Order: sequence, then structure tokens, then C-alpha cells
Amino acid sequence: MTKLSPFHLAIPVHNLEECRDFYTHTLNLEEGRSSDHWVDYNFFGHQLVIHYKPNSSKDLHTNAVDGKNVPIPHFGVVLNWSDFHSFADNLRLKNIEFIIEPYIRFEGEVGEQATMFFKDPSGNALEFKAFKDMSQLFAK
Repeated sequence: MTKLSPFHLAIPVHNLEECRDFYTHTLNLEEGRSSDHWVDYNFFGHQLVIHYKPNSSKDLHTNAVDGKNVPIPHFGVVLNWSDFHSFADNLRLKNIEFIIEPYIRFEGEVGEQATMFFKDPSGNALEFKAFKDMSQLFAK
């Protein structure tokens, strides 16, 4: 694949207004079209849609990765290195409760990356990461 196309992802939220505030004001995403039951966002050039769904609370499942309990499922975006750190600093200022605090994984190794995990108000887990060398995104 030579060209990266924007993805579309629709996720359930049990409180549309609370999540609308989170994605608009906490993550600073640009809102697109909306209705009483869903809101489109420009998610770093991709289309994210939050859809109202009544709360059906489930226990958070995790898998061990690099000695941390990574929430499954999760989604996010790979940012450039400096944007990742600015974004993380902004989230700290907004008192985001991290599942996994921003840290450097595989430091000094192939695939060195910064990563962090947190949840939206409906419990959807998000991961944002950045690679020290973006050409190593899929490196083994």
C-alpha cells in the first residue's frame, strides 16, 4: 500500500453529550455532521463517529504487553514524535486519568515508540503512539 487512506470508525457511547464534550474539548477534535444519536469527528484526518448506545457495562479485558495491562479493544492514532509529547502534556493539564501513563516502549531498540492509554467517558479505550523513526512502524 503506497497511500494511506482515512479510516472510518464508529464507536458506542452511553452518554452522547458527555462524550461530545470529551472529544470536542478534551481531545480538541473538530466536529462534523451530527444528529440526536451520533456525532462525526475529524480524528487526526480520519472519520470517527460516536453513536449513542444504552450502557451495557462490560469488564475491561487486558492483555500483557511490555509488562503493562493493555486494554482490549482499543483504538487510536500514530502521531509524529513531537505531536505525541505535546498531546500528552495537554492531556495531563486536563487531568486525564491514564490507564497507562505516557512512556517510551522498546527504548533504544527497533520500533522504539512512545505510547499512552486512556478511556473516554463511555469506557472506550484509546491508545496514542509515536515512533522515534516512523519507518519502523511495521518493523519486526
